[in-house]
Amino acid sequence: MIQRRALLRVAALSGAAFGTVSAGRGAGAAEAMFASLNMFIPAGPGGGWDGLGRAFENVARQAGLVGSFQFENVGGAGGMVGLPRFISQRRGRPDAMMVGGSVMVGAALTNKAPFALKDVTPVARMTAEDAVIVVPGESPYRDIAGLIAALRSDPRAVPVAGGSAGGTDHIVLGLMLKSLGRNARDANFVAFAGGGPAQAALLGNQVRAGISGYSEFSEQIKTGRMRALATSGERRVVEGVPTLRESGIDVVATNWRGLFGAPGIRADARERLIRLCSAVHELPAWKEVLQTRGWDDAFLTGEAFEGFLREDNAATDGVLRDLGLVT
Repeated sequence: MIQRRALLRVAALSGAAFGTVSAGRGAGAAEAMFASLNMFIPAGPGGGWDGLGRAFENVARQAGLVGSFQFENVGGAGGMVGLPRFISQRRGRPDAMMVGGSVMVGAALTNKAPFALKDVTPVARMTAEDAVIVVPGESPYRDIAGLIAALRSDPRAVPVAGGSAGGTDHIVLGLMLKSLGRNARDANFVAFAGGGPAQAALLGNQVRAGISGYSEFSEQIKTGRMRALATSGERRVVEGVPTLRESGIDVVATNWRGLFGAPGIRADARERLIRLCSAVHELPAWKEVLQTRGWDDAFLTGEAFEGFLREDNAATDGVLRDLGLVT
């Protein structure tokens, strides 16, 4: 089976939570843990990282866990433009967090970037999400079989929009081509800074297809402006839309997202951020967010999250080398 090794399974919840909202308290009644929190998004508005950050803000504020949030979006190169800014400007700040995920792992390797997730402080893995392969609503590709035939015939003639080079979207396309007996380096992958620009390219018919997390394209799929052809997970997440494996492409991959603290913060500051994430994770409102967005619960903190990051980096490096995307 061709797969991205580190992204197939979502680990079970980490042991005991590091603190939760007191039993019996309703939304808005929890004790505030932060008067204010700075949330850094290394991508443009409208994408999956931005969506996670805004959802976390909404739940935390409504529960009274955080008084206010300040957001900053700096997109580009799969987080490699924003990451150095977060490192240099937030160093040592206990009230700052950054959203990141598997896309950043691949982007750092592909771009041979001087910084990576190892240079910030792991706090919590929050979600995992299947990718969805879509085409514009008026596309001649009526189903995944039509797109597969075009990719098998001439991959370079099928521009496919997605996130950064080397990220999950790029990996999914590369694995699809490999499964079809084609070279992953023949992929005509068009990288964008986030889900918003990729949507615009699709809706403007600048590309033939797109790959991204389902939540980033879900509204356009519901309105019929985009057509979902297949998803990349183990099971169907959209009624009537097959998985790649069901469609004869033996590929399974998911995209995880999480939260990171600034570099150089003290151990007690990190634990405080972990307690906040644990408290948000336990709230019914967060479970509702997961269901509404179609995100899987991938909660992981502490040493378990650190170990996962090491394994994911090594596995992603191996897959990118297999696909010829990293030398």
